[in-house]
Amino acid sequence: MKTTQEWLDAYGASHQNPTNKTIHWICIPLIMISLLGLLASIPSPFESPWLSWPMVLLVFAVVYYAMLSRPLAVGMVVVSVVMLAAVHALAILPVPLWLSSAAIFVGAWIVQFIGHKIEGAKPSFLEDLQFLLIGPMWLLAHLYERAGISY
Repeated sequence: MKTTQEWLDAYGASHQNPTNKTIHWICIPLIMISLLGLLASIPSPFESPWLSWPMVLLVFAVVYYAMLSRPLAVGMVVVSVVMLAAVHALAILPVPLWLSSAAIFVGAWIVQFIGHKIEGAKPSFLEDLQFLLIGPMWLLAHLYERAGISY
């Protein structure tokens, strides 16, 4: 298994252009929110709100992050709470949650691909699907570096 830094460096290699980086700072959170919103739109067989499709995905993701870096996993728990709050805000709009989430998801991915066209490099996840989980961690790692927090 690659180290956290190896994953972050590999991801960062195709994210050098300032425009593409800015796009990713906007679109990765939007994609995360929209994916959770889409999952929240699927009826849950579970009785508890803590056992929902978005929670299943988030638990899987946090376990994956914990295998790479416990400090980043803790940060992703905080990020996940914020993302779930954003999904809740979307859910109270007069538009069905699945529709607003789908529109955000498609729009954000289109913009991400435009960013990679500007970058001149294909998206990392086309090389390895694990990069879909590394993108959010890459952003969080930058925040940690700015705050002087080691990961």
